[in-house]
Amino acid sequence: MLRWILGGRGPQGAVEKSAALCIGEEQPKNCFTELQVLKGHFDIVRFLVQIDDFRFASAGDDGMVLVWNVQTGERLVELRGHTQQITAMISYTFIKGGKAHTALLTASSDRTLSLWDPDTGNRVQTVSDLQSSVKCLLVLNSVDLWLSGGNELCVWNRDFQLQCKSVHHRDTGISAMVELPKNCIAAAMDKEIVIFKLSLSDPEMSVFATRHLADHQDTIRTLISINDSLFASGSHNGELILWDALDWTIQAYELILWEEAPGDGQSEIRMGQQKQTEMSIQHLTSDGELVVAAVGSGLYVYNAVMKMVVAYRKIAHDSDVLHTMLLDNGLVMSCSEDGSVRIWELQDLPLAAEPASSGFFGMFGTFGRSGKQAAGAPVKKLLDVPGLRSLELIGDLIGHSGAVQMFLSFGERALVTCSADHLLIVWKDGERESQLRSLALFEKLEEMQGL
Repeated sequence: MLRWILGGRGPQGAVEKSAALCIGEEQPKNCFTELQVLKGHFDIVRFLVQIDDFRFASAGDDGMVLVWNVQTGERLVELRGHTQQITAMISYTFIKGGKAHTALLTASSDRTLSLWDPDTGNRVQTVSDLQSSVKCLLVLNSVDLWLSGGNELCVWNRDFQLQCKSVHHRDTGISAMVELPKNCIAAAMDKEIVIFKLSLSDPEMSVFATRHLADHQDTIRTLISINDSLFASGSHNGELILWDALDWTIQAYELILWEEAPGDGQSEIRMGQQKQTEMSIQHLTSDGELVVAAVGSGLYVYNAVMKMVVAYRKIAHDSDVLHTMLLDNGLVMSCSEDGSVRIWELQDLPLAAEPASSGFFGMFGTFGRSGKQAAGAPVKKLLDVPGLRSLELIGDLIGHSGAVQMFLSFGERALVTCSADHLLIVWKDGERESQLRSLALFEKLEEMQGL
């Protein structure tokens, strides 16, 4: 198990914070130089879901789902029906009339579930009067079923018929789910991960809890699948655990801490007076090999195959990081409560120690799950770890005035962000868009000359 102890956020952290925030207007590696603001929501926009290569849906606290064309910014349809905020949204692709059709599944605080046709805007199916609000949704494409997680786990078919459900659980309910091999599901419930088994061979379909993983010491905030053999969970006190997807054993356990001085305005504080503050992991993302963790206002990149930290930045934003993503070209993207969206590049560290790391007390040690250091454990400076790289800011997308909740990538076409300011912003490659406009103009002129 690896434990990171990082320097304070007070005066000694100012050097790194300044380096992270002051990139300037010249950003040659940032292609997102053109933006389009989309208006339509009147409350916090929390969810973005891709429908196809050109369409996406947005949803949030106003209870509406809006479908957009990412290329033109046109609002295509409005899906109205929920009376309270939307708590989860996913796409659901199935075969209809011999063709693949993508619908939208939504859950709301009004205790309803809905299936929407984004082509027509119709609500195709709905279930109301649920026992509790649904916090998460999961589609099992291999068996053409989908799951809803709240105070209980429910299994549904395409026609919104309840196939089976688990027994009633504690009030905290299920906050996240991931699909595992052999018809198993991992569900986060407070401090535990419950492994459910879906039985399809019985006369009647059934789902039941088969294992309780109680290794986290605090509430689990995020749960993701890494690849076919691994999944990961992150907790409120900075625990990152990698699990085997088949036998559910721990493959790696990391605890991310820093030492934070008490905010009493003292200019000089001795190390003995500082206390360790756990940092909540708000979000995890993975490309199958690397795992990016949003921890407090910082970012941590971990290699799940090599079981080692690859890069970290203690202060990546002014406020908590809410969402992260690994782009196809190896870049890391993050957004924060401070309203910014940032692009980071993994770069090799210089031979000399980085001056920007003056605020770090980076040390490796061997620790038990209780967080206590093992006796006689070797201590190693973090910068001496072979293969450690740095996260360098190469792009800063400023456009939102509220917390940026998440983003959605359309590859080279566009990036979409949503925020607490009720707005969506479509970010595009300015050079590419200029070339496309020039090409369209030349084609138009050729058509006119042909007439």
